Amino acid sequence: MAGRFVSIWFPYLLTDWFALRESYLHAVPFVLRTSAHGRMVITAANAAAEEKGITRAMVLADARAVFPTLEVRDAIPDLEARLLNRLAEWCIRFTPVTSVDLPDGLVFDVSGCAHLWGGDQPYLDAIVLRLRKRGYHVRAAMADTIGAAWAMARFGVEPFVIAPRDQLNALLSLPPEALRLEPDTTDRLHKLGLLCIRQIIQLPKASLRRRFGELVLLRLYQALGQVEEALTPVVPLEPYQERLPCLEPIVTATGIALALERLLDVLCGRLREEQKGLRTAVFKGYRIDGKVVAVSVGTSRPSHHVKHLFRLFEERLPTLEPGEGIDLFVLEAASVDDHVPVQEKLWGGMGGLGDMRLSELLDRLANRTGTASIRRYLPDEHYWPERSYRQALSLQENAATLWRTDVLRPLQLLAVPERIEVSATLPDYPPMLFRYKGAIHKIVRADGPERIEQEWWIQEGEHRDYYRVEDEGGSRYWVFRSGHYQEKTEQWFIHGFFA
Repeated sequence: MAGRFVSIWFPYLLTDWFALRESYLHAVPFVLRTSAHGRMVITAANAAAEEKGITRAMVLADARAVFPTLEVRDAIPDLEARLLNRLAEWCIRFTPVTSVDLPDGLVFDVSGCAHLWGGDQPYLDAIVLRLRKRGYHVRAAMADTIGAAWAMARFGVEPFVIAPRDQLNALLSLPPEALRLEPDTTDRLHKLGLLCIRQIIQLPKASLRRRFGELVLLRLYQALGQVEEALTPVVPLEPYQERLPCLEPIVTATGIALALERLLDVLCGRLREEQKGLRTAVFKGYRIDGKVVAVSVGTSRPSHHVKHLFRLFEERLPTLEPGEGIDLFVLEAASVDDHVPVQEKLWGGMGGLGDMRLSELLDRLANRTGTASIRRYLPDEHYWPERSYRQALSLQENAATLWRTDVLRPLQLLAVPERIEVSATLPDYPPMLFRYKGAIHKIVRADGPERIEQEWWIQEGEHRDYYRVEDEGGSRYWVFRSGHYQEKTEQWFIHGFFA
């Protein structure tokens, strides 16, 4: 089974976390307690407490008899899972596949990662060093299988990097507990004198299955690589993702830009080979203080144009705060579509919406002002003006009908018509003047009426008689009367403005 895995063991996970918040607890015997069956029981003990003979599952009263000045804190329910999940997310700087291994460990799929740190041993040393700097006691091992790495991290001795295909020799001298078996099973193995994995392997497989169950063989085969074992990453792996770890933390704008350009080259190369283009992309920086900073961009059509995408990101890079330094950069194409090359013309250029330069211009404008500030509209099959258009879903969407060109329409149309006060001489005559927002407009020219009915399946009001009018200042408006003329009760509205 091809692959390399790292198992991380935190022997004092919970007490380390408490000691990070109360620093003096590092140097004194310290335990966590919880209530069980009417008495207080120790659920975790630090190294100093274990040196005094105090262990997990001991009754707290017995522990105080051994060491009266023992420091005690109340255990927090489910703290292990939350701690490990946060640590797994933080460790994404070392590999994209990190998984929680309850109750006190992590497991990484590190296939193809170690060479970025100069080899397996420097890579494992870097992980252990960074976790210890965060304040945790750590043991770690690397092997071809999860089971072998888990066993070496908890029961092995140096070297903790197992050479490829050498997990069998590394496991032979370890105790049965290294196979991740239930305590009852390991107790029975010990009572029979089976004190190491070498003795277990020598037994007939049928006898092992009959006396100890299927789990013993499964764990043995998993550790040896004969049965594959899957991981569940804390963060799902994006199919289009590129990573760039840094040996030294990056704090300069120039270094961040170079990292982005390098990642774009690799990611766009992949997309180009697969005839894909990204629609949204996220550039993340994992800082050495544990925080993640990110900027994102979007495109109006699928793109793998490196220079264009770099310009989109470049405008937002100043918002990427490096803090004390970024040691991992990640570029993800969160949304990807098929990229269909545009047919080029021998003479002239591609015009209209098919011009890639227009798409790139819209991307830059949207990047500065927001995607909500740029809209494209298509005609819709309705009579009423405010229903006769709709917002397009994309730049590539085709219209189901044509814009009306046989009648004049205003350049600016109000989304909702607004009431106006009108004076007219005869029922079907245009207005002589109207009042709009406190100003009186005297009409010098007018054209109409143009009657616009509703669709028969939509009945939400009266028909409308529209007039194009021009006031004495030269401004032109689109106004209408709702329904037939009714003295003293007629309603007039303004609906648009002509250029």
